[in-house]
Amino acid sequence: MDIGLYVHVPFCATKCGYCDFYSHAPAPGVFTPLVDALLDELASALSDPDLSVETIFVGGGTPTLLPAGPLERLFAALGLVAQRHRPVEFTVEANPASLTDAKARLLRAHGVNRVSMGAQSFHAHELRVLDRIHSPHDIAPSAEIIRRSGFEHFNLDLIFGIPGQTRASWLESLRRAIACGPDHLACYGLTYEPDTALHDKLRTGLIRPADEGFEAELYDLTVDFLTARGFQQYEISNYARPGAGSRHNVRYWLNLPYVGIGPSAASFLNGRRWRNLPDTAEYVRRRRLGLDTAIDAEMLSPRASAGETAMLNLRLVEGMDRAAFHAATGFDPLVLFAEPIARYAGQGLLAVDDRRIRLTRRGRLVADTVLADFLATAPDRPEEFTSAGRIGT
Repeated sequence: MDIGLYVHVPFCATKCGYCDFYSHAPAPGVFTPLVDALLDELASALSDPDLSVETIFVGGGTPTLLPAGPLERLFAALGLVAQRHRPVEFTVEANPASLTDAKARLLRAHGVNRVSMGAQSFHAHELRVLDRIHSPHDIAPSAEIIRRSGFEHFNLDLIFGIPGQTRASWLESLRRAIACGPDHLACYGLTYEPDTALHDKLRTGLIRPADEGFEAELYDLTVDFLTARGFQQYEISNYARPGAGSRHNVRYWLNLPYVGIGPSAASFLNGRRWRNLPDTAEYVRRRRLGLDTAIDAEMLSPRASAGETAMLNLRLVEGMDRAAFHAATGFDPLVLFAEPIARYAGQGLLAVDDRRIRLTRRGRLVADTVLADFLATAPDRPEEFTSAGRIGT
């Protein structure tokens, strides 16, 4: 069975105000014990000879925050996985100013062929709103390290809809991002997740969100701007030059199996979904003692699995392949989702033909609403894991 392998390194220099992924500043002496625990779980997870790793993604947090010694140990082990399984893609996340020439050479030597860097904005005042600690001046030099180190693919992430952002400032960020030479751009609309610093500022009136109409304008502008410069939109928020799409993330959108390693990492295998507890110290303690680190385990019903598969497939610009969906789930999508398909096709938000069901460009502007209705065809489904694994920076 082909799987995607995700490894979570939960350390960040500081916590960004918008981020709801499990991450934290590292305490003294924590690096080596965490790598010990990650390598222990990695060996256990890949002990099944029937599993074949198609993609590897090391995210966080900021994996490149690891000091040289622990970084070498982790990637030497992952390099052996890459030699044995020959994955088509091996990605590492980095932040501007966290990647040195020496660390880039180390990653490349162990088989990493893709780096995903979170720039978010090229304007200092917008970065301050997001609580990002890097400067706009850090981005281009970090991109140059990635290019000269010989990585095959380079992702750059940006955020639109930041309070105070203008059409001109967003266009400037897009231009400067392209000038850094990535072959993949992820452009996310800012969201205010509960239990984040940015959500608290919104709730207390310290910031005002961007107008929805303005966000839609920026989204449309992004599609046109990047398309005119050779980037193809292949998912709601992701654009790539031909052949440069993220294979790992596409596995999530196709609802294919994946195994997560590390604190808070999620897994989906043989119809069972679970995640590790989101507590680095407890995760390390349990791994050391040989105890289970999984929580929130569930077996999806066939109907629930079909609802989730539809919700994820429709994030892709090409949408859902009807025959592939039927083969994977046992359901005819035109029957299972007859009501939302009729309603949203009638509104011009969905396009349906002999092979596919997909969101129209206008439908992608209101994707959350449409996709929620597809997911709602599975009323017996628990609330956990309404999105699959780790997608994006």
